[in-house]
Formats: sequence, structure tokens, C-alpha cells
Amino acid sequence: MIKTIANMFRIPDLKKKILLTALFLILYRMGSFVPVPGVNATALKAFFDTAREQGNTLFGLLDLFVGGNFERASVFALGIMPYITASIVIQLLGSIVPYFEKLRKEGADGQKKMNQITRYATVGLAAFNAVTITLWLSSLSGGVVVNSSLVFHLTGIITLITGTMIVMWLGEQITEHGIGNGISMIIFAGIIARYPAGFIKMFQMIALDGSYLWKAAVAILLMVGVTAAVIFVTEAMRKIPVQYAKRIVGRRVYGGQSTYIPLRVNTAGVIPIIFAQSVIMFPATIAAIFGKGGGFWATLQNWLSPGAALYTLLYVGLIVFFAYFYTAIVLNPTEMAENMVKYGGHIPGKKPGKKTADYINSVLIRITLPGAIFYAFIALLPEIMSSRFNLPFYFGGTGLIIVVGVALDTLQQIESHLVMRHYDGFMKKGKLRGRSGS
Repeated sequence: MIKTIANMFRIPDLKKKILLTALFLILYRMGSFVPVPGVNATALKAFFDTAREQGNTLFGLLDLFVGGNFERASVFALGIMPYITASIVIQLLGSIVPYFEKLRKEGADGQKKMNQITRYATVGLAAFNAVTITLWLSSLSGGVVVNSSLVFHLTGIITLITGTMIVMWLGEQITEHGIGNGISMIIFAGIIARYPAGFIKMFQMIALDGSYLWKAAVAILLMVGVTAAVIFVTEAMRKIPVQYAKRIVGRRVYGGQSTYIPLRVNTAGVIPIIFAQSVIMFPATIAAIFGKGGGFWATLQNWLSPGAALYTLLYVGLIVFFAYFYTAIVLNPTEMAENMVKYGGHIPGKKPGKKTADYINSVLIRITLPGAIFYAFIALLPEIMSSRFNLPFYFGGTGLIIVVGVALDTLQQIESHLVMRHYDGFMKKGKLRGRSGS
């Protein structure tokens, strides 16, 4: 492993990508500690500490994806979530709305236009979120906002929108010049940044209370097991065999080989969880803002708080629904069957055409359900870990899936660079297979 890491820095191109990625992530983390003008960061932190002591995990869940920026009310408090939401919506529209579907099929020019529309949608979503956050901050007691005036609201909204655009730019720079997907790397960095402080607090809790040691030990073992299970499910796939007929064109022979269609157990990945959270968090956040005086909004806030029965049922149901919905949009069994017929392929034992499409569809239905249920369990894991083991940080949920997915994707990209330059990668052990420094 040490030798493989050393080999990474012997390839100039790979070394440059890694260093640029590290630089952009450092810039992102530095900006995370620049507060929004007019906000008392100490008073805001005290509010979050009190909310956690009272079992209110709503704000902690909102804060997870932005690496603690929401709790600090930094210029990056919105993080990259408006851009992610806009990207997913535009991607879904590309399979539903004819205009976006046409853009998707126009190649590079169409993709450029869709990226531009995504940026405009990001600004709109960021503006809406910024207005909501400034209103919520001004409604808090304890001197969180120094002067709740029109100037504060305008300054806060402009600052938060600008912060989102800067984070989006950093993500695009990582994707273009660095290693891995930039947007995913930024979320990855924000989630990972919370773990060290959480583990330190865990050890402090053990030092103060020796009886907490066994809980911490069981929690760590469970964390290792759950992480391994997430890796297994993320990489799991169902391979449908496909046989291509042999064709002779002139003196060339085409086809005559066997291959397979890889269908992942969870084709939608983390998107169903993000969508489910967005649907639930919207009314929950509104209820948190207007529910201070009791009444309907306070009741709604309790119903939609993590751990409540209604919240759990809605969350699981929405995850399963969006898993099937997104899979149906991304994978079209009829189109896959038509392409097989076009290139002379068929699934052994299945008639080409409708029978093949029905078979692929039935396989997708069967493998999507267990994947969706597993991811729903992982999404509920933070509440289970917090209530059973009193963990001082969030483990599981979307954060764990993103961390595992980004880590695997980044390792695969580094692996491909090493293999292309005739070096052993992370998956194999051995000596250099090529010239040193090639």
C-alpha cells in the first residue's frame, strides 16, 4: 500500500491532479469558517448545542451535508445542495420533458445548454434557501442576529447565494482539473471533516464514564460491519447474459460472442435518499420556523422530526418510491431490448423484443426492492446509532453512502492512472511492471 501511494506521486499528471484537488478542498474548508455578517456565531452554536440536548436532530441532519457550515452560519452554509437538487431535477426532466430530452440528445452543445440551465436553477434554489435561513436566524432568541434589519437580510441573502456559486465553481474545477467528481468530493470533505471531532468527543465521554466503553466498542464494530455491507451492496450487480450472433461482412466477422448486461442492485444510488430528505425537510423546516408558538406548526414539527413514527414511515416509503422512479427513468427495458435486436443480440431462452423487455423489467423490479430497503435502513441508521449508542456524531445515512461511493470512485480513477502507466494499483500487490517514472 505504501509503495502504491509512492507510485501515485511518480506520475506527473496524477500528482498534479491530486495536489490541485487537495488545494481546492483546502480553500473550501477555509471558507467554511467565514461567518455571514451580522450573525453571532457563539450564540448560534449555543442554540445548536441546546437543540441536540433536547433531542432535536433536524438541524443536525441539515448541517451534515455542508460540513458544519450551517451550524457556524458561514458563507458556505448552503453548501452544494442547491446545485445537486437542480442537477437531479434537470436530469429527471431530461427523460420526461421533450425540450430537455432533445437537449440531452444534442451531444456537447445540448449538454452545455443543460449545464447553463442547471446554474440558473441553482441560483433560484439558493435564493429561496437563503431567504428561509435569514428569516429563521432572525427569529431565534439569545442574540443570534445582532440587528435583524432589512440590511441584514439583503446582506445575508447575497452572501449565501455567492457562497453557493463559489462552492459550485470549486466543484467544477475539481472535476475538470483534479481527481474524482468535484461535487461529490466537496460533500465527502464536509462529511469526513466532522468525524475526527466526533471521535475525540467519544473518547472524552469514555474518560468521564467508563461504562460507556462497551457501547463505544460495539458501535465501532457495528460501524465497520455496516461500512462493509454498504460497499458490498454498492458494488453488487445482476449480470444478464447476452449472446450476439455471428455476422460476416466482406472478410470481417462480427459478433459471435457472449457478454452480459450489468444491472446494479441500487441503480439510483444515493439519489432516492436525497429526494426523500428534500421532500420531508421542506415542510419540517417551515414548521421549525413558525412552530415556536405551539399549535399546528409545532405539532407538524414533532411529526416530521427524525425518530417520529410518521417521519420514519414517510422516509422509508419515499426512498423506495424514488428508487423505482429513478431506475425507471435511467433504464428503459424496451430500448435495451430494441438495441439488442439491432445489433443481433439476444438473451438465451428469451424471445427478442417484448419478451426480452419484460424479462429485464422483471429483474429490475426484483433487485431494486432489496437495494432500496437496505438503503432505507442505512438512511435511518443515524437515529438508531444516536439513540442506542449515544454517538456524538452522525454515522450512516446519506453521508455513509456518499463517503463509500466517492472513495470507491476516486480509488478506481487512481487505479486506472496507475495501470495505464504500468504500475500496480491498490487492487494488486507487486513490483513495478514498467519503467520507474514512466
